[in-house]
Amino acid sequence: MKPDQDSPIFRNGNSLILAYDHGLEHGPSDFEPNPESKDPRHVFEIAKHDAVTCLAVQKGVAETYYPEYEDEVNLMVKLNGNSSLGQREDYYSPKQCSVKYAVEELGAEAVGYTMYAGSDHEDEMWKEFREVQEEARRYGVPVVMWAYPRGHGVENDSEYEGQNDPDLIAYAARLGLELGADVVKCKYPGSREAVEDIISVTGEMKFVMSGGSKRSDEEFISDVENVIEAGGNGLAVGRNMFQRENPEELLDKLEKSIF
Repeated sequence: MKPDQDSPIFRNGNSLILAYDHGLEHGPSDFEPNPESKDPRHVFEIAKHDAVTCLAVQKGVAETYYPEYEDEVNLMVKLNGNSSLGQREDYYSPKQCSVKYAVEELGAEAVGYTMYAGSDHEDEMWKEFREVQEEARRYGVPVVMWAYPRGHGVENDSEYEGQNDPDLIAYAARLGLELGADVVKCKYPGSREAVEDIISVTGEMKFVMSGGSKRSDEEFISDVENVIEAGGNGLAVGRNMFQRENPEELLDKLEKSIF
């Protein structure tokens, strides 16, 4: 069953996803600009803001902290991930949680999965994503693909100019549509025109911008507004939010821009 617009992670068809899987992906260093963010409860408190449609975390954080917030925060469980410590031949993000466990045991309203298209391990991740997508359909929960083209296939392809190449981002977004994602999360391609080009190949699938590292409010909001004006559907943001001492002011502004 394909999820519909009634899913609580959408509001007026758009989303503001607060992502907090950085402790796994990057380690505690991402919390140093704002030591409060080391405590998951602090980020769950941020997620209570009306602008936030769901909070994305790994299963361990969800198990421990979500029961305190289940009436105030919509949960997305990030099903795969990897640390920055391992030495790998190419990019790979192993699955850590099943859709069944995320929905039945943790109460997830949505699930997320990182796809490294272009990696030597792409085939394995495609198989995992197929299982995730089909299981999510049985539960009627949206699947959000973190679509990050990385790896030897990208690095060795002279057609593209690195991970920020708008054509490469468009390819990654299209893969989300082809493989059955409900929402695709991609890097900002640099301009409203480039976003329009991406949106033109994503069909009815939703597109949200990856928040990236912390930068000025003006630049950040301008990028988000470009996404919305181009036909995109919002934002998935982590460091640009929880590294701030007072994120509420920015969330107020984003709420006006996105919804």
